Amino acid sequence: MSVWIWILIWVAAFFLVIAPFILIPAGLYVILLVRTRKSKWRRKCSLPKDKEITEMFYIGMEWAEKYREQKREVDVYSGKYHLFGEYFDFGFDKAAIIIAGRTETLLYSYYFAEPYRASGYNILVIDNRSHGRSDGRLNSLGYNEHRDILRWAQMLHDDLGNRQVYFHGICIGASNALFALTADDAPDYLQGMTSEGMFVNFYESLRHHIREFRQPVFPCLEEVRGYLKLFTGYDIKKDGPIFRIHKLKKPILMLQSKEDKYSLPHRAKELYAKCGAPKRLVYFEKGAHSHIKINAPEKYDQVIVDFLREICDNGIVENGIIDDK
Repeated sequence: MSVWIWILIWVAAFFLVIAPFILIPAGLYVILLVRTRKSKWRRKCSLPKDKEITEMFYIGMEWAEKYREQKREVDVYSGKYHLFGEYFDFGFDKAAIIIAGRTETLLYSYYFAEPYRASGYNILVIDNRSHGRSDGRLNSLGYNEHRDILRWAQMLHDDLGNRQVYFHGICIGASNALFALTADDAPDYLQGMTSEGMFVNFYESLRHHIREFRQPVFPCLEEVRGYLKLFTGYDIKKDGPIFRIHKLKKPILMLQSKEDKYSLPHRAKELYAKCGAPKRLVYFEKGAHSHIKINAPEKYDQVIVDFLREICDNGIVENGIIDDK
């Protein structure tokens, strides 16, 4: 055969074999979980072409503007990482940390703050590691970042005088909060958490992300898993909320949309079943992943207010699954 035929064979082999097994998974890992430049995941509306995200963003910005006199910039060091946030001091003795998911900064978190302010909580919104103004490049989905959340909670308690700290986590933020609450050194002043769209493990969610990018699940899923394990130490198939929620001792309010395509609705019941802590699972009829509140704002806020009232009034949560049909 001529040299040109051999060249064509090697080019075809590259695109048919090498690229799917190496380049495409590597590209997906970088796109989804690596901050390659400071402008990636910066403080802005993450998806300005998405009507619901844009509406959530600007409603949140209006909330922050309303309470700008109570806001101040805060920062902490968590290991080698310099992290940044904003603290809204309403004069209460408790605080809630709003923990956003992947790609979102503290600007997104404003939108979820009001039921906590109304329930007597100061508010801390944060740029997660590798987001906004905070240091970091790699996203480990809470495996490493939960140490940052514990450091923020320590600051709220030790430096700012909050006797209790509560978490509200959206998607990966929920995993982050759960990892913090179930850490061996989690302090007693952590009060509990609200989760929205918490996945059982990111392995399952990643499968849906890969399909969204119209790439082959095999070999991309296992290869991205391998990159995560190599660079962060986190095995997304063998660790995650479903493997840790049995260790939870503090109350948890679980919010789940029936339309969620990433954190599947029936999987929330599996998390609920494995949880031995005071718990409540509330289903919502509408809302894409992380879009529950914009589709039912009154109900969303009210179930949080009611849950917090039960914790604060008598420390007792009535377990149950609420599924309004």
